[in-house]
Amino acid sequence: MSHNDKQMNGQHRPNSIPDQFELPPARKARPRLARLRTAWRESWEQGGFLYQRWQEIYQARHAGWHEVAIWIKTAALLAGISLVIMMVDTAGDIISAALRGLSDVPPSNAGDGSGLWATVDHPIRVFLADQAAHLAVAPAALYAFWQLTGLLGLIGGFLGNAGARIAWTLFGIASLAMIWSAAPAGGRAAATGLAALMWALASILALRGLTLRPIVHNHPPQFMPQFNPTLHLHATLPAATPVGGDFDDEDDNVHRLQR
Repeated sequence: MSHNDKQMNGQHRPNSIPDQFELPPARKARPRLARLRTAWRESWEQGGFLYQRWQEIYQARHAGWHEVAIWIKTAALLAGISLVIMMVDTAGDIISAALRGLSDVPPSNAGDGSGLWATVDHPIRVFLADQAAHLAVAPAALYAFWQLTGLLGLIGGFLGNAGARIAWTLFGIASLAMIWSAAPAGGRAAATGLAALMWALASILALRGLTLRPIVHNHPPQFMPQFNPTLHLHATLPAATPVGGDFDDEDDNVHRLQR
């Protein structure tokens, strides 16, 4: 027996340091995964938390807004607000990119032109160029935006969009005002009148189907109430005398006389 193996107080001395410590017995506790599985299964049983939430979602398809659970309304409102914020942010990025693209358009030729279209188009170019000198935007960007507005108004109005038709109307009025302001004094009336005729011809497509007459729908009601006048007379009639009443009185008189 070595020096380290000597007994102390009748006990065997361990030979190495790892042998000096004994691991405590393992705790016989329920595994966490098993508890989670049990809780998940119980929540889906009838009366459980997840079971009730699923029933509320299932019933929300056929129920009205006031009958839907509050947590479903809250989730729907939050989702709608988030969607609107995302759409507004995306629309802002698209508009910013479009405006940057319009600003990068090369300058247009504002010189004199010839032809019917040049008679209408040249005053608009001159007017936009004069106004752009006082604004932080290029004249070509203003002209491109003017063309884009007219194109969208024409196509959207042809498709029956009310907003596009309003934009087309404002586009025409603004164009006539710009032509009247920038056209030469001698041909101002002719240029404005020619632009008005072109705008009217294009409005045949943009305002297709638009009518100023009120639309009246003459549909007979599904349930026609019937009126049957009747006359009711309330009269009080005297009570009728029984047929055998007189004979009974005579019999009583005869019996009295016999007595």
